[in-house]
Amino acid sequence: MAFTKPIQSTISCNSTSSKQRPLILFLIILISFPLLFLSSAFFPNPQIVDVSTYRRKKVKPPKWLRVILEAHLTPYETLRVGLVNFKDPKRSHLNLGGAVEPVTIDFEPVSSNITWEKLFPEWIDETNPEGWCPEIPMPQAGKFSRLDVVVAQLPCPEEKVEIDINGNRRKAGMRDVDRLQISLATAHLVVENGVDSQDKEVYAVFTAKCEPMFELFRCEDLMWHKGDYWVYKPNLEKLREMISMPVGSCALAHPYGGISGTISRQLQASTNELPQELQLLRRTTPSTYTPREAYVTVLHSSEDYVCGAIALAQSILQTNTTKDLILLADRTISHHSVLGLQAAGWKIKRIQRIKSPNAKSDAYNKWNYSKLRIWQLIEYNKLMFIDSDFIVLHNIDHFFDYPQLSAAPNDKWLFNSGIMLLQPSKCFFDNLMSKRYAYKSYNGGDQGYLNEVITWWHRLTLKLNFMKFFDKEGGARLVPKDRYTVHFLGTKPWLCYRDYDCNWDRQDYHRFASDDAHGKWWQVYDAMPKELQNYCGMTIKQDRGVRNRKARAQNANLTDGHWKIELKDPRQFNLVESL
Repeated sequence: MAFTKPIQSTISCNSTSSKQRPLILFLIILISFPLLFLSSAFFPNPQIVDVSTYRRKKVKPPKWLRVILEAHLTPYETLRVGLVNFKDPKRSHLNLGGAVEPVTIDFEPVSSNITWEKLFPEWIDETNPEGWCPEIPMPQAGKFSRLDVVVAQLPCPEEKVEIDINGNRRKAGMRDVDRLQISLATAHLVVENGVDSQDKEVYAVFTAKCEPMFELFRCEDLMWHKGDYWVYKPNLEKLREMISMPVGSCALAHPYGGISGTISRQLQASTNELPQELQLLRRTTPSTYTPREAYVTVLHSSEDYVCGAIALAQSILQTNTTKDLILLADRTISHHSVLGLQAAGWKIKRIQRIKSPNAKSDAYNKWNYSKLRIWQLIEYNKLMFIDSDFIVLHNIDHFFDYPQLSAAPNDKWLFNSGIMLLQPSKCFFDNLMSKRYAYKSYNGGDQGYLNEVITWWHRLTLKLNFMKFFDKEGGARLVPKDRYTVHFLGTKPWLCYRDYDCNWDRQDYHRFASDDAHGKWWQVYDAMPKELQNYCGMTIKQDRGVRNRKARAQNANLTDGHWKIELKDPRQFNLVESL
């Protein structure tokens, strides 16, 4: 009986609460309405922005904004749009409407004293690891946060005039410092707002009559383009790689790679050098690992370079590379030559050659645009293109850590296309093909054209592309020991006899002559299997040319005296009609 009263009391209380519940609910609802009104007045909720928001307001958003809103998976609570290079955002004809919060991006304009030549000088001090580049002002880091879209008005300097390498006046094309600054500023804002916000989606929009810099904003990331508007959803990691590079070739580029890149490189190293856990992974899953990086060269229109390509492959393999070797060959390369190239280490892919629009009908580079097909090898992440008049002296696999387009310098602000690091892309190739009649090549070939289209590139050390060129008479003309490759300008070693560099037999070719470099090519030849050496025979026509030049050098009594050297190369006794 002691517990009866408390229990009865509890039941009585619950019964009373049940009777009063409707009254309590009514009082709560009555009080909540004014509270909700006050909270909405003083503490408004963030507006949910999507296409329907504009429909309710009977406002038609610009097409580029509709593209972003429709592509975005979840509606924005507050759509913040950064405006770059708009003098008066209210009169910018962007028609953002009241549902979007515009943010004016301010930063100092680049100095008029900074020219393209200063950003891309011909020579730099490579011993300085930091280099020296002019300052290009960027938006202050952290000042412009929570941006969802960056819209930039891009200048198009098509009417500007520059002086080309021959001293001729010509349109500057896309080499414009202001355009570069606006493009880099946009890229910095996109990366900062995307990466610092747990990799959220940040879009880039350009208003321009010319195409935005496709060296920075990849064609794969282009969502929509119509008229003067270009909408991108950039790959943040790729874009971050680009903006981490120096602003020009005024400083050496540096390698870039995240965790995935490091693991990839480790997997491609020799098994003995791998950590124990990675050794086990490679030994137990060899069939699941496919290399995604390769060296590539191109042969077209003539078999004169078949021997050079064989020597190139052998020299690369002698450095214990872990990369694939790919050779693109058109139908002028015979089946017999293909067998030799395959035996040398190349994987052969047949291509249709591409005519160079600006080359003369009988020019040596008439079909040099065939090199553009390397961008079609989309089964690879990165490629290192090497012309077949190279040999590799030391392992260069680590240069795959550099971005597109990385190359060694040439004259003025140009890069040399003999060796370059690139990323295959179908739309990039299509872009190159679509422009080939609009952009003229200064030399009629691929190097001149690529330098017109790809104006923002990354400088690799000259040690990677040691061009066999000596502008002063005399001296030992040696290849320094720290050079990674030799680029054989002038007459090629396999088109000479091994006794001496036959560039000595022409006074105007003396700048290409080096017995030391010549000997290094023949060292690669001597290390080849006998069956590969057979592909480097001399034809009757080639032999006649060598002897005629030697005779002319003797008649001219050239002071170097190489014409006095007796030819002992045994290939002279096994001439062939043709290769």
